[in-house]
Amino acid sequence: MSAYRLLKEECCEANLALARWGLGDLTFGNASVADVDRGVLAIKPSGMSYDALTTADMVVVDIAEGEVIEGELRPSTDTPTHRRLYQALGGIRSIVHTHSRHAVIFATAGRSIPCLNTTHADHFYGEVPVTRALTPQEIAGAYEWETGNVIAEQIQGRPPLQVPAVLVRSHGPFVWGLHGAQAVENALALEIVAEIAWKTLILEPDAVGLSRELLDRHFLRKHGADAYYGQKP
Repeated sequence: MSAYRLLKEECCEANLALARWGLGDLTFGNASVADVDRGVLAIKPSGMSYDALTTADMVVVDIAEGEVIEGELRPSTDTPTHRRLYQALGGIRSIVHTHSRHAVIFATAGRSIPCLNTTHADHFYGEVPVTRALTPQEIAGAYEWETGNVIAEQIQGRPPLQVPAVLVRSHGPFVWGLHGAQAVENALALEIVAEIAWKTLILEPDAVGLSRELLDRHFLRKHGADAYYGQKP
């Protein structure tokens, strides 16, 4: 029996959930789950359709060095990005990358997703930022690793779980959470608020963002030490 069975099961379920929620078309996107204590992550194999995935297919990779620890298949080509983010963003256990349509619209336009309503504020503490463009040298070099670096630049100095997503310019979103199910939920929430923002800006290009008071109220009633949304664990 694999020493990483539970990690691979959680990873497989996160990937299957992407397809179930309409966030994983064709072979686009991937989810990983990390065991930080053991310094490894499990991730979707490269180029595999979601409907063919099994737990046994998940590939276990060393976070520090990138070598495959367990698995017969090639890991996702985005594995270096995931590795870099686990190294840079403390306290996260799962990362999801999608090409969900409305989030990609903002990434393609090079625009952050503004916080225009309380639906957004329930999940993201302010706008969801977009990265700078990668330089020609970064693209020609360790491209996927540098993608992780430009994401980390956007989060620097901020708690990663306050805004658990960044749009990579001209590419798409990377989203994270404390476990696989939460990372997928955040990816779904991101797509929902991206669609709301996109349609709002079509209807009212001068739409004004949420006030600080309303942003604080909605985000903090759901997150943090004094949260009162939902049931007690």
